Amino acid sequence: MMLEVKDLSVCYGSKKILDGLSFSVKEGQWLMIAGPNGAGKSTAINAIAGGVSYTGKILFEGEDIRRKKPAQLARCIGVLTQSHPVSYSFSVEEVVALGRYSHSTGFLSRRMEGKERADAVDAALNLTGMAERRRQSILTLSGGELQRTFLAQVFAQDPRLLLLDEPTNHLDLIYQKQVFGLIRDWLKTPGRAVISVIHDLSLARAYGTEILLMDHGTALAYGTAGEVLTPARLQEVYQMDVYGWMREMLSQWN
Repeated sequence: MMLEVKDLSVCYGSKKILDGLSFSVKEGQWLMIAGPNGAGKSTAINAIAGGVSYTGKILFEGEDIRRKKPAQLARCIGVLTQSHPVSYSFSVEEVVALGRYSHSTGFLSRRMEGKERADAVDAALNLTGMAERRRQSILTLSGGELQRTFLAQVFAQDPRLLLLDEPTNHLDLIYQKQVFGLIRDWLKTPGRAVISVIHDLSLARAYGTEILLMDHGTALAYGTAGEVLTPARLQEVYQMDVYGWMREMLSQWN
């Protein structure tokens, strides 16, 4: 088991956002975390990334992540969010190279990293199709190009587990397809796994190997898309006929 989340709870003041959430992820899996607004999806991702205080346990390959130093955790887990407010004129290559920071923790490691850094950055730029823009300022990029730049940064980081918080929420359809396709290709390498927070249930069905359906800070169901995204369960969570709505939208294209 790569990641185990056990009885995870998060409170903001007196408000409980997560309430005893438990799930696990194995190598090769792409877990989609779905549910309505306020279900606690992003909070779960933030807890795994070490961004919020919590009770319960989060184990990476059997070890409590609280015992890992930030650089150690960064070599295990990478995070890609939906937006990247930038006000600095770094080049694409400079931003991607920042992904190697966690691998340069001492004098000897910095010397060794110097030999590997260029290859890692080049590979990430080529994989995301950003190699031709490596010298370009990130302030001049489109939204899709900027997201691919930060995806390249995470790829250069070379984590085992990739956490995605609505990574294509504000992107045009072509960029949604590109980003999800790139992540699916990245996942083909053994020893990797992905967890995505997502609102689009069609994308969850298309790319996820498993789905965690959340509501009010708890896990309502976990399993394959067919097991989790049933008409009755979606009606319960979203308070609407999701299947009927999807069919109605699809009929517009016939």
